[in-house]
Amino acid sequence: MDAGSLLGRGIGFPPRVGSDGRLRWSEGERNVRECIQIILTTEQRERLLLPDFGGGLGSFLFEPNTVATRHRLEERITRALALWEPRITVESVLVEPDPADARTALATITYRLVATQARERVSLSVSLAG
Repeated sequence: MDAGSLLGRGIGFPPRVGSDGRLRWSEGERNVRECIQIILTTEQRERLLLPDFGGGLGSFLFEPNTVATRHRLEERITRALALWEPRITVESVLVEPDPADARTALATITYRLVATQARERVSLSVSLAG
């Protein structure tokens, strides 16, 4: 069984066009990583037909980069992924200040693929007020 059949496939994110002029697709582990990014960067009420979808991390934009804010980010990420990405089991979410930018927090999500039990990790930066 191929990874696309096992873990799914969809239009690549960000959308891109291949050399043949068609939209590029992603599948397997890459598709899961892209979906995690989509979930976490989508604001709630952004999708008209699915208003509860998304992590809503943009609402933290004007929050201070404190331990309390980073803890709330960890909770929000964990909750959003548990709700919207059934192909994974979140093992840990660690949000730390970015040493290069006081206005940014770095989130590292460690998860296990349900279908294969493979452990994966994805990171993203979240803009804060500083």
